[in-house]
Amino acid sequence: MAAIYYLIDTVFSFAVYAFLLRVLLPLVRADVRNPLTQAILSLTNWLVMPLRRLLPPIRRADTASIVALGLVQVAATLVLFKLRTGALLPFVPLAVEALRSLVRAALLLYTVLIIVYALLSFIAQGVRSPVTALLASLCEPMLAPLRRILPIVGGIDFSPLVAIVGLTALRILIG
Repeated sequence: MAAIYYLIDTVFSFAVYAFLLRVLLPLVRADVRNPLTQAILSLTNWLVMPLRRLLPPIRRADTASIVALGLVQVAATLVLFKLRTGALLPFVPLAVEALRSLVRAALLLYTVLIIVYALLSFIAQGVRSPVTALLASLCEPMLAPLRRILPIVGGIDFSPLVAIVGLTALRILIG
């Protein structure tokens, strides 16, 4: 049973991360011609496109993507709780747990993105690729304000480290 739970949790986690990226991409104005952006859009279109007929975007916020992300997270929380305990959660605790799980997933996603972005800046300096372009569009809005505050010491930018520590502290605080 543990293996089945693990597989279902992994599938739901990847789905939540894909829909979370789908929500973030327009907010950070990621290049829609980027192959990775197109892949994320293609992976999530099956749920977002039918919802878009009902829910138009509001400014840069894609309401259909936000609702799809919420639906996937609630489904994940419901299925995983049912597998773990055999019971169903009432609506309010389900919504609270889904929101808490979604915030934790977003913090973890950003932590991983910043780690990969920082490593790529050491390994492949000045190299332009779809990965670095997408990571830059996702990470720079968080790192740029930190760079204005933190000095560069010995040619090393400590803003990714400070961002990772802050994100990890938030994840611990949420539980």
